[in-house]
Amino acid sequence: MMIWILALAAAAAPPADDQALVEALRQRIVAKSVEKTPAEMKAYKAPIPGSDAAYEMVPIPGGTFQMGSAGKPDEQPVHAVTVEPFWMGKYEVTWDQYRLFQFATAEIKDAQADAVSHPTRPYMEMSFGMGINGYPAISMTQHAANKYAQWLSARTGHFYRLPTEAEWEYACRADGAAAKIEDVAWYEANSKGKYAKVGTKQPNAWGLYDMLGNVMEWTLDAYVPYAAGAQKAPWTKSKTAYPHAVRGGSWNDKADQLSCTARVASDRSWKMQDPQLPKSIWYLTDAQWLGFRVVRPLKTPSAAEMDSIWNNGVEVEP
Repeated sequence: MMIWILALAAAAAPPADDQALVEALRQRIVAKSVEKTPAEMKAYKAPIPGSDAAYEMVPIPGGTFQMGSAGKPDEQPVHAVTVEPFWMGKYEVTWDQYRLFQFATAEIKDAQADAVSHPTRPYMEMSFGMGINGYPAISMTQHAANKYAQWLSARTGHFYRLPTEAEWEYACRADGAAAKIEDVAWYEANSKGKYAKVGTKQPNAWGLYDMLGNVMEWTLDAYVPYAAGAQKAPWTKSKTAYPHAVRGGSWNDKADQLSCTARVASDRSWKMQDPQLPKSIWYLTDAQWLGFRVVRPLKTPSAAEMDSIWNNGVEVEP
């Protein structure tokens, strides 16, 4: 029995990326990246090749802001953070987009995209009856979200990843502009117990929809206490499967749980109903309020940095 369980665990572990694949992806990305300065960054809408799905990206200027708040202990200390310019998904990643990765077939040939690790078939209907077309994709692990970003990079020739906590908070704050929560967010009081189609509330001042409410969103960082002092482009790499930092609040949360500074730590209990042994590295059965959006930094990182980012937070559990 023990040998069988160990064999299953080994089979569940994602294969390490071929370094040649990551380097080839970077060369393709660098060749296609025409924007060199912040002034050249424009909003754009792009198709996912081989499909009818498209996604939209909004430019976010770099800058320095005061990250955190004097409220909850895990939002302290307030500290100065500088972020570099980046594009951010105008909307949360939807099922229309995510299912192309989740259920990838051999019909569309792309050697680099096909070489990226893909999810196993889900063991239940992962929208839980809340809707597919135009609705946010949910219940994926951080590893799955990272791999979607790599797959999208391979498909499109641009470098995509999850936002860091600092980038996410900076984009959510939108240069200090404020709005009524009812105008921008789906949450417990108005959601009728389910998520909504993306973009059906008002955007923030930088044109980003659903930064608060609808579904919580993965960030790239491990959930750790803030360090004091000024920081530039911080990112805390995960050393264990849990916890990772999640932002934004969801359709299932009260209004006071939705803020640009609020932090949530991912937890092993988010996949308690998973019947598999070992637990899936791709699905969080009990996180029906969790999704993500992607960012694209203006500066393309090295192949080693790409590999570290796309393989951050891998979950392999007994």
